[in-house]
Amino acid sequence: MRSQSTLAMGSIAVLLAMACQPLRAAEPAPVKIALFAFELDDRSAAGGLVAKDAIDDENLGKATEEARKALTASGRFAVVDTGPVAGELASTGGVQRCNGCEAGMGERLGAERSMIGLFARVSRTEYTLQIVVRDTRTGAILSNAFSGLRMGANYAWPRAVASLIDNKILQ
Repeated sequence: MRSQSTLAMGSIAVLLAMACQPLRAAEPAPVKIALFAFELDDRSAAGGLVAKDAIDDENLGKATEEARKALTASGRFAVVDTGPVAGELASTGGVQRCNGCEAGMGERLGAERSMIGLFARVSRTEYTLQIVVRDTRTGAILSNAFSGLRMGANYAWPRAVASLIDNKILQ
């Protein structure tokens, strides 16, 4: 009899403990986002004379990777590989000239959002950065974040991406 009452009291204690635990909402699944490689639009006076070089390409790659890390680390996004449509995007002239075509490409890849990043070189030490996030189903712009970079160089691009994503996209 004593063991039955001990068992009953223990069961009641466990049930009470469970009832007192705060209810947690289920964590939403991360949003699938197609992150397209960041691009450079050289609008500087020397833009027609000095072509984009390997250092620019390296820093664009680092900027894209920084965006991937920030989105993934937030837990809110799962980055979708855009490699399968890279050739198609390039044939349109890239994100600068495709007029939002990345949204449809992202949808074909199974993403719910698309993200592009565009650095515009104003001079060799002045840049702007624009990051656009679209709904892939409708093409609607969900976020259009912009930042100017002054007295820097292309090695600062990854830091600018991290700052803009943290302060504008993930807010």
